Amino acid sequence: MKQHFANVLLMAAAIATTFATNAATAQDIVRHKIPGSDFPIAQAVTIPPSATIHFISGQVPPMIDKSANPDTIAAYGDTKTQTVGVLKKIEEILKGMNLTMGDVVKMQVFLVGDPSKGGRADTKGFMEGYTQFFGGPQPNLPARAVMQVAGLNSAGWLVEIEVVAAKK
Repeated sequence: MKQHFANVLLMAAAIATTFATNAATAQDIVRHKIPGSDFPIAQAVTIPPSATIHFISGQVPPMIDKSANPDTIAAYGDTKTQTVGVLKKIEEILKGMNLTMGDVVKMQVFLVGDPSKGGRADTKGFMEGYTQFFGGPQPNLPARAVMQVAGLNSAGWLVEIEVVAAKK
């Protein structure tokens, strides 16, 4: 009887260990924070093989003033306005794929130098638009790169953003 009881305990321990191991190794998307920083990007994102990865082409801003020349910044707005417009477009694309902004794991941002900022990219304006979607409203932060480029296909565009989303 003691041996049977010992075997039952061993079996229970083995089952518990199996469940604990499976729970611990459940392959989740892991977002690695920047140590000691509250900057709203991930230092890295680990995507398990069980996730489906979605590549969203670069999106550009919608026109906000159709009466303006389409090759001018006035037609699309400043960097903040363009960033919000582009991220709303991305949000709609993701929604159509049954995804959300919380599924974005990687973002590449292309900013054109703003003439009103001495030809420098308006990273402050970009961040004001970006944080309306990431960092505050939802905690899943993407790995991200922001770069200043010489120009985009329209002289009025200051922002183009492409993303990669992943979901288990």
